[in-house]
Amino acid sequence: MISKRISFIGICTVALAVPRVSTARPEASDVWQIELGASISAIPDSFSEFACGTDGGPPAQPLGSFVDFGQCSPEPSGWHEVYFRYDDELEYWAKAKNIPLLVAQAGTKVYDLPVIMSVLIDDSRIVRGLRLVSDPRDTSVGRAEARLLQPFLKSRFDGIGGNHWICTDKPLADGETPVGGEALKRDCTMEAESVSYDVSVRYFRRPGQRQIDHTGHFTEGEFTSMVRFEMHQL
Repeated sequence: MISKRISFIGICTVALAVPRVSTARPEASDVWQIELGASISAIPDSFSEFACGTDGGPPAQPLGSFVDFGQCSPEPSGWHEVYFRYDDELEYWAKAKNIPLLVAQAGTKVYDLPVIMSVLIDDSRIVRGLRLVSDPRDTSVGRAEARLLQPFLKSRFDGIGGNHWICTDKPLADGETPVGGEALKRDCTMEAESVSYDVSVRYFRRPGQRQIDHTGHFTEGEFTSMVRFEMHQL
């Protein structure tokens, strides 16, 4: 009788130790909820993995939150770049609920394309800019797809205050070649309602990069595919 009681207590203890998954769907993180001109205290609590930014590159010195921006060296503008990622609560919820579509969409993405995100903060704790750069580290989406981010971003902001993008296509430099017949070196800018917007796309092979190597086999990843987006207060 005693052994049965001990076993029952042990089962209850294990059951209590298993983390429970909330039945309510967590709110998805959204970079567009960050407003230029607002205090960092107004940024929603749905971001994580804070660090000093590296001009749109991988994270540098880890930070506890946006509040620690002063630990990051200022850019020439005087603003501090803070890298961040989306909170993964929704991803874990979707996995627990076996919802493959939400799991596939998980990660730090914009229009389902992976990006490196950072916010630019001035010394008075005000958000002055956002920076998004396609993220080659995320292999959930083919790297060639990164170029598709540019038209989505252009469409999101085009027409604000009656203003439109001005785009310039640059020619390929010596040694640069198209990828499958396609090449993109386009820079677009726009100013609207005291905000400047810049988005650029690069998709081509650099000198020395080839579709087929010297053995006659197709290469993998030998091309540039990148989009960079910034919006700043003027």
